[in-house]
Amino acid sequence: MDQSEDEILAAELAALGAASGGSGRATRLVAKALRKNVHEIGLVMPLPFDDAVKRVTEVLGRAGRAGGSVQVEHGVDQETIRVVAGGGFGGLNPVVVTALVTRSGEAGTDVRLRAAAKEGLIKQRAGEKTAVRIAASLGE
Repeated sequence: MDQSEDEILAAELAALGAASGGSGRATRLVAKALRKNVHEIGLVMPLPFDDAVKRVTEVLGRAGRAGGSVQVEHGVDQETIRVVAGGGFGGLNPVVVTALVTRSGEAGTDVRLRAAAKEGLIKQRAGEKTAVRIAASLGE
């Protein structure tokens, strides 16, 4: 991935700050100092590797807000898929969601789901809630 979670979250929060009439630059600086709420979930999908990658890409693509892009990093036995989704109150808190899909044999495909969001004074646990929501969508 080109950018770290922190860089992506700071840029997303800066864009929100600028769109609401604030200083995007100041928001970016403050965002870098905020703590992250990170949650990881491990899943085994009972699908062949290629089908699991397709399913994860579809679910993450739906979870990402309009304009969010799905980034796929190809590997021999792994695929990394990343989106920026909306979480927290009103879906306004950007959440970076990364899925590492790994070929694990004939029994299925391993998926490591990670969601990270910045936390302000009011703890929304946006990373945790988004990870749980997406994991449930993957299981449907």
